[in-house]
Amino acid sequence: MGGGYNRDAMSVQNPTPAAAEPSPQLTLNDLLIYMAKHQASDLHLKPMRPALLRLQGKLIPVKMDPIKPADLERMLLPLLNHAQREKFDSNQSVDFGYGVPGVARFRANVFLQRGTVGAVFRRVPINVISIDTLELPQAVRDLTHLPDGLVLVTGPTGSGKSTTLAAMIMEISDSEPLHIVTIEDPIEFLFSDRTAAVSQREVGTDTPTFREALKNAMRQDPDVIMVGEMRDRDTIQTVLTAAETGHLVFSTLHTNNAAQTIDRIIDAFPAEQHKQIRSQFALVLRGIISLKLVKTREGKLTAAVEILKNTPQIAKMIEEGATKDIGDAMESSVGLFRMQTMNQSLIALLVHQKISYKEAMELSSDSDDLSLKLRKLFPQIEERVRSGGDMAPSYSDFSQITELMDIKRLYEEQEVQWRQRLADKDEEIENLRHDSDFLRQQMAQTQSSRSQNDDEVARMRGENDRLRADAQAKIAQLQERIKELNQKLMAAAPAKK
Repeated sequence: MGGGYNRDAMSVQNPTPAAAEPSPQLTLNDLLIYMAKHQASDLHLKPMRPALLRLQGKLIPVKMDPIKPADLERMLLPLLNHAQREKFDSNQSVDFGYGVPGVARFRANVFLQRGTVGAVFRRVPINVISIDTLELPQAVRDLTHLPDGLVLVTGPTGSGKSTTLAAMIMEISDSEPLHIVTIEDPIEFLFSDRTAAVSQREVGTDTPTFREALKNAMRQDPDVIMVGEMRDRDTIQTVLTAAETGHLVFSTLHTNNAAQTIDRIIDAFPAEQHKQIRSQFALVLRGIISLKLVKTREGKLTAAVEILKNTPQIAKMIEEGATKDIGDAMESSVGLFRMQTMNQSLIALLVHQKISYKEAMELSSDSDDLSLKLRKLFPQIEERVRSGGDMAPSYSDFSQITELMDIKRLYEEQEVQWRQRLADKDEEIENLRHDSDFLRQQMAQTQSSRSQNDDEVARMRGENDRLRADAQAKIAQLQERIKELNQKLMAAAPAKK
């Protein structure tokens, strides 16, 4: 992998590019050829500044006159076709692919900044680099030979996602008589038909949207579908459905690790759909490859690789939303499923003396955990680093092996103790949960009984009020009747006399 990802390394000794001849007729192709000559990864074009090249991770100005806004517009806008120009006018930004014959292909983004046009061109190698050349783990190759499901390649910008995904597609193309459909925005690597037939479609040129292309792909008899990036909820949903219908689907996502990837996909949907999406994702997922580029001791770039495979244990964690436990499951499944966390990959690079201790610590998202693991494996590692010695043990020193075996035994004993303590705590938590549920049920029953009593009291009061009203009405009628009878008796008395 040493040379495969090394897009930023220069072939010249001086980190500052040699001067280009200042000329008002300097064209975009001149700048791109100059960029490729110095093996820069990116070309930045801004008005009223010289062109900038990204070399070894730093932006270096080219020795040329500042580019005027009008010259930049004349240089960039003619590159856009009608659909791309409409998208640029609507969104003030557009992605597209551009090639210089015999030099390289470039992934371009033209955008507005402060009301003027600017652009960034990312150099894409003409030839697709193989999995072996990139020195990727065997588990990556294993994921290319699956019959169906979803495989994701993730990582931050510039981490080698496209390069790795292209290597995986080429692996399939070389070995399987299948139909591969790629949907990209823009097309980066150009695939030629080998054992497999490859159809490449570019969003904005060959198809209006990712979603529309994915729908159409279902009618194009594909065996493998590659989606350049899952950018929105509709694309994610369509990708999940495609993987669910028996296709092998590859795509990329801008996330840092496997657990974050799972959360990002679930969170793209409304909360009321999370349970359904978790079940669907747990069913179709086959693996997640997370990448981070790190500089080697030789000054080149190599990739630290985190690999998750969707075992029954992982699928259950995805369904239950227990993504925080996935890292531990990956660490314990290295031998059986060839999974590994990012820290484990960094340790492997350290042991093989590919990278320095400092680079590993800076790249790790959990440097405390990495430091702990390293000190368990190599107790004197920090002292060696401070004294300028080698990080890894001597290959010929057998005492290091016995020391590692003792440390491993102690580590396993400690792990058993911790697992027992965790089990005890889990049991205690479960008992407390049962007690809490019982008390909650009692409170609910009490509240229900109280509510019934209140209803009964209200009913009896109403009945009492009704009876009182009826009694008063009858008393009034009797009094009226008595009054009438008295009047009749008084009227009849003189007649008797």
